[in-house]
Amino acid sequence: MKRRGVGYAFVAPAVVHLLVFGLVPIGFALYLSFFKWDLLRDQSPFVGLGNYAAVAQDSGFWKALVNSLYYTALSVPLGLAVALGIALLVAKPLKGLAVFRTVFYLPSVMSQVATAMIWIYILLPKSGFVNTVLGWFHAPNETDFLSQVGWAMLALVFMSVWTGLGPRMVLFLAGIMGIPDSLYEAASLDGASKGRQLWAVTLPMLAPTSLFVTVTSTIAAMQVFTPVYMMTKGGPLDTTDMVGYHIYTTAWRDFHVGEASAQSFVLLAVVMAVAWVQFSSQKKQLEAYSAA
Repeated sequence: MKRRGVGYAFVAPAVVHLLVFGLVPIGFALYLSFFKWDLLRDQSPFVGLGNYAAVAQDSGFWKALVNSLYYTALSVPLGLAVALGIALLVAKPLKGLAVFRTVFYLPSVMSQVATAMIWIYILLPKSGFVNTVLGWFHAPNETDFLSQVGWAMLALVFMSVWTGLGPRMVLFLAGIMGIPDSLYEAASLDGASKGRQLWAVTLPMLAPTSLFVTVTSTIAAMQVFTPVYMMTKGGPLDTTDMVGYHIYTTAWRDFHVGEASAQSFVLLAVVMAVAWVQFSSQKKQLEAYSAA
């Protein structure tokens, strides 16, 4: 009984944190979504599903959702491919391996605001790092990447790949280290090349890890906010207006907190639907992994 009490004491801070900063805010947001809660008005009448009806008719919200899906479709596969490639490299016994792993992980522990500021300076016209390098090769070096319709979204995607590299790499690295050497030895005896071993052994055995990284990366991408707020403010021409930023502007610029709460639960439904599709699409791979 005493040991059980000690266990409860250890988990109590995490449970309190989950309640105070997780479940209570979610419950309050759900409550707000049924009221016309305006920060500039004293009264907040009950409107039932009125806020959800307003979201259905809000073309700006649906455009932001399309932008978020597009951003996710670009950043998640690219981020997974880069992280897997780096994990395969650092999984090999190389000199200074710990240094390389640390360098690759550093961006993920930096403040998102600080990271966004770094990328703003990297992408500055003329004096930014990218434009400076272009100038070395006598290429046009006055491009304002964050103000160009064709470049702003790509800038956010490249930043997400860089900042998300560390955690994804570590997860893939753990999965690679957990693959039995006997599988590679058997494949080698069968005459399989390194490329064939990657395709027939490594990738199938990484199926659970790949699914976890894909789902968590998708959830993070669909909720992206800080880079948009710091770097583009949803521009140019709303091409980078993501759902997270749109919810923020609805609540704190337009002061429609009830409608913003409804938007957040629509986003939750979309994220759950996308995650279900991902689980369903990789079900066969997971079954094959379990059978192995």
